[in-house]
Amino acid sequence: MKKYLLLFLLLCIGVKSFSQNTSPVEVASYTQRAKFSGGDEAFRKQFMEMLYAYVDTQSYAINGEISFLINISSEGKMNKLNVVPKIKNSEMFIDDVKYAMKKIKGKWTPAMYGDAPVDSKIIIKVNFSTNAYDHD
Repeated sequence: MKKYLLLFLLLCIGVKSFSQNTSPVEVASYTQRAKFSGGDEAFRKQFMEMLYAYVDTQSYAINGEISFLINISSEGKMNKLNVVPKIKNSEMFIDDVKYAMKKIKGKWTPAMYGDAPVDSKIIIKVNFSTNAYDHD
């Protein structure tokens, strides 16, 4: 009987240690989103102009929709860039896009959580074809 009781206790402990954690995941909700000095449309327009001026798409195998995930820091600066999906020569492409982003005039007001500025992300989707940009 002792063996069965010991086996039962070991099973209970094992099941408890390998069970999934069901605690809720906290999702940050901003009291204010990050804002560009001229508005979202002004940022998109400048982003597209600088992308067209400084990135040679003929050097990369780009065809289709590309999403640019840009981090806006708590200081209001664009400091990180991710490109989805990955493309051929993506490191060089990202470097070119970062250079183009540095040429954008205007400032960001960071997102706020309560009274504190926080990091946030924006997503810009661009539809590339082998011959032209999609100017919206």
